[in-house]
Amino acid sequence: MPGILIIAHAPLASALRDCAEHVYAGCPSQLEALDVPADASPESFLAQAQTALAHVSADGTALVLVDAAGATPCNLAQRLARAPASACAVRVVSGVNLPMLLRTLCYQKEPLDALTARALAGGTRGIAELHNDEAPDPPTC
Repeated sequence: MPGILIIAHAPLASALRDCAEHVYAGCPSQLEALDVPADASPESFLAQAQTALAHVSADGTALVLVDAAGATPCNLAQRLARAPASACAVRVVSGVNLPMLLRTLCYQKEPLDALTARALAGGTRGIAELHNDEAPDPPTC
């Protein structure tokens, strides 16, 4: 089962993890959050990110969800994905939101490529304009 690592500007990563734990009691242990302070450089958090990645990737695969493409958390995730010393297969998806994370957790037992597709679908399907006369459908797995 691929691990899931959220890397985002503080305090978003922890907040998303906390929300997921609220929705899914007993959330999988292969979910980690790394909050990156505003003044952090990728170098200062690389060791922490490597440790978190090693913790979640028991099967040698991990999906890293980041908040904004091109920002420090994303740059850090891309360094993890490119690290030649890492024996872990890493995919990085930017634009993390709660629907993306919840869908990813629902399908976490799927292979990494399928899980990445589920994350992308969950994130985009979770964005919708709601009209006053429409009740939103509850999230489904």
